[in-house]
Amino acid sequence: MSDRLEDLNDTPLADLTVDFGTRPTMPALPHATDDDRRAGRRLAAIHRMHLNDVGRIGIVLDRIEAGEASGKDLTNTITSAEFAQNVRQFGALCGRECKVLNGHHDIEEYALFPELAGKGNDALRAVVERLKEEHKVVHELLVRLERAAMALMFEVDQEKFNEARALFRQLETVVQSHFGYEETQLEEAIGVYGIGV
Repeated sequence: MSDRLEDLNDTPLADLTVDFGTRPTMPALPHATDDDRRAGRRLAAIHRMHLNDVGRIGIVLDRIEAGEASGKDLTNTITSAEFAQNVRQFGALCGRECKVLNGHHDIEEYALFPELAGKGNDALRAVVERLKEEHKVVHELLVRLERAAMALMFEVDQEKFNEARALFRQLETVVQSHFGYEETQLEEAIGVYGIGV
């Protein structure tokens, strides 16, 4: 799986997905309490903020299609989106929120994931590895969407708009799937292993 994701630059858009192979699953932790699950659900709250960013990008695309906004508006919306800034600055979606809320290192990849892998079992380590692989797909989609938005800054033609719209839809689908997987698989582990979010 990791070989498949090493270099995504030339990967066709339809193949930039998180639905490759079977996702590992985390079995229920027998000693997980409701408090543990609540601690894990804080991750979902962070994800909702990022999904709001995705929604704003979709609104701007709709406005461009209606002739009410420009490619510059789209570029500004994408580059100012919290999740895009996090990927650029920290290399992961969680970014600053993890740093602020956890007091851990800057990102999931260097704080949350290693801590879970270190404290967890083989099933949890497999889930963490899969999540890291999926981050690569999200990153590639963000890079491509930013490029498509930049192209629209100079000329909004139907072909460029369709490319940006297709990239956005793929990103939206991937992010929603990735967040859902991450939330369900890590919910108990974050609380059981005492990892702050």
